Amino acid sequence: MTDHFEDDWKPQTALVHGGVQRSHFGETSEAIYLTQGFVYDSAEAAEARFKGEVPGFVYSRYANPTVDIFERRMCALEGAEEARAMASGMAAVTAALLCSVKAGDHVVAGRALFGSCRWVVETLMPQYGIETTLVDGTRIEEWKAAVRPNTRLFFLESPTNPTLEVADIAAVADIANEIGARLVVDNVFATPMLQKPLELGAHVVVYSATKHIDGQGRCLGGVVLSDREWIDEHLQDFFRHTGPSLSPFNAWTLLKGLETLPLRVRQQTESAGRIADFLAGHDKVARVIYPGRADHPQADIVARQMKGGSTLLCFELKGGKSEAFAFENALRIVKISNNLGDAKSLITHPATTTHKNLAEEARAELGIGDGTLRLSVGLEDGDDLIADVERALAVV
Repeated sequence: MTDHFEDDWKPQTALVHGGVQRSHFGETSEAIYLTQGFVYDSAEAAEARFKGEVPGFVYSRYANPTVDIFERRMCALEGAEEARAMASGMAAVTAALLCSVKAGDHVVAGRALFGSCRWVVETLMPQYGIETTLVDGTRIEEWKAAVRPNTRLFFLESPTNPTLEVADIAAVADIANEIGARLVVDNVFATPMLQKPLELGAHVVVYSATKHIDGQGRCLGGVVLSDREWIDEHLQDFFRHTGPSLSPFNAWTLLKGLETLPLRVRQQTESAGRIADFLAGHDKVARVIYPGRADHPQADIVARQMKGGSTLLCFELKGGKSEAFAFENALRIVKISNNLGDAKSLITHPATTTHKNLAEEARAELGIGDGTLRLSVGLEDGDDLIADVERALAVV
């Protein structure tokens, strides 16, 4: 039994009710279908289902009822025709990129990428004969200059990890459209609550659902969203045969996370803005980067394409690594972790964790110094968080 769904529902409603398929028991909460395979009424019915002549599930590596609900709900939120949920954010990124290109093709990517994303672009893809070029994602002229006759794909994060640079998604999409390429956007830092890349012209959106979508540090997950034609022609066979599928239990957990996503992001963004303002006036802080502030390098683009700042902020302490470590170690509420988007506030030193595999020159090029810290703001009281940060700064 599939619930009634309205296309004009607001996100808060769609994230509670969208895509629900109830069994004959009429359960309130979505069911978890922990099954590998499915049973058919007859040999003829099995043949018809495998041929695609009748709807239904055949194997949970291909599709699963609980995972299907999660995919439908993400489509309702993102405004996408189709989605494929995957085991992790990196599974989603890798699938979205590799299914789109072949040996001899060329990919242009923003250089400010999460470490594993950059490895896929810089190291993995060239191993399969795919040419790649990294550009400053905030400079449209570099995207244009990087285009070659064999360019088939653009890839960017916005805001970026960890320095929260913001690319003009619409402008990059225009370049992609001019040359017949696809633009893939990693929208993790903005979340679908603050930015809709498909509405801005992007062709494919990827998420690490591990982050805000789960939002409580419980499980891994990823999702790729696009139009139905691209998923059917490019992603589906790659997904079906390489097996990066999401487990039904994780899909159910992520569904529970989606129900509270708007509330969490709103609170986290409000607190992040307050902390950014506090840090910006502190004499031990060299710089603060937050998309909600007027001094953000791309403030005009932020105002144009985002509905709010971010749940994350980046700042740099004047004393380098030793003071950054002293600051982290002095925090009582904020926890040291490499994750983000959690209900708990988390602090990360990118140079020694998430981006440690980049050469020092590459980190410097991205603005990641030894004193750079990334703060993912959680659901704690904003006053308590500011007091915690203030106490930690006092020992630096």
